[in-house]
Amino acid sequence: MPTFPAGILIDVQQFGFSFLILISVWFNYTSIMSVLPVEDSRTIVLNIVMLFLVSVEPYLFYLNVVFDLAQEEVMLNAASIAYALDMAGLMAILALFTHELTIEEKKLVSQDALGNYRRVRNSLFLAAVIFGVTILPIFWTIRVLDTPLRFYLWFVPLIVASIRRVTSRLT
Repeated sequence: MPTFPAGILIDVQQFGFSFLILISVWFNYTSIMSVLPVEDSRTIVLNIVMLFLVSVEPYLFYLNVVFDLAQEEVMLNAASIAYALDMAGLMAILALFTHELTIEEKKLVSQDALGNYRRVRNSLFLAAVIFGVTILPIFWTIRVLDTPLRFYLWFVPLIVASIRRVTSRLT
């Protein structure tokens, strides 16, 4: 809850960043699902898990913003671990869906598109690994500018995704 009027703008900016993450997940999801058939039970279960992970992402993000590092370190650590696991799950599910598209025998995408989908899959798996690895205590104890390294590493998947998008447009 903001304690001063400008705090409302700060909260909206923080919500906007969380919304940007969800939009990115949504765009990836819709581009994958426009090609991937949803007929098997595995895909349905992954969709349900993904829906849950998407629904709790704003709450977990909010907890990472609202807890103060100096006064509520234990709670912030727990919230950041939960957020990292949530994002790792989202990225892993998107990577699994994308992997289905890269199986040549299924012929879900053209031969020309396979390379791009493999790059997307690999970058999503990398993002899942990065988010997952950041739950290790070392990424909480190492500080950069008095902020746990974990928070900085969460930007790496955004940078990788941006580089992937730029390079895919150039090829």
